[in-house]
Amino acid sequence: MAEECCEVGGNIMILACSGGSNVGQLSNQAAIELTQEGFGKMFCLAGIGGHLAGFVQSAKDVPAMVAIDGCEVGCAKAILDHAEIPAKNYLVLTELGIEKNKDFNLKAEDIKKVKDAVRSVCE
Repeated sequence: MAEECCEVGGNIMILACSGGSNVGQLSNQAAIELTQEGFGKMFCLAGIGGHLAGFVQSAKDVPAMVAIDGCEVGCAKAILDHAEIPAKNYLVLTELGIEKNKDFNLKAEDIKKVKDAVRSVCE
């Protein structure tokens, strides 16, 4: 990634699992909001999973990255492992005490908790 994506967070690639549960969607929403706030830049995890050369190379070249998995299944980490990309910073939302369920009415306090955890793991 040649462009600087933010002032505060540096050139941080944010990869969110975006899975079919509340924690997957919390991962996604936190990545969106962090990008909008200027802390890193959300990137396409699906492109890496699809082994699209440009996506994989960008992820290998980026100086800073955070991968956010919703749960212990670890889909984001598995995608990175399969593409031989080291997970430079890694976070699992259920380890923050957020229970996985199918309630897609995301709570503002959970989104904040995830964003704070991402900022913390990137320090």
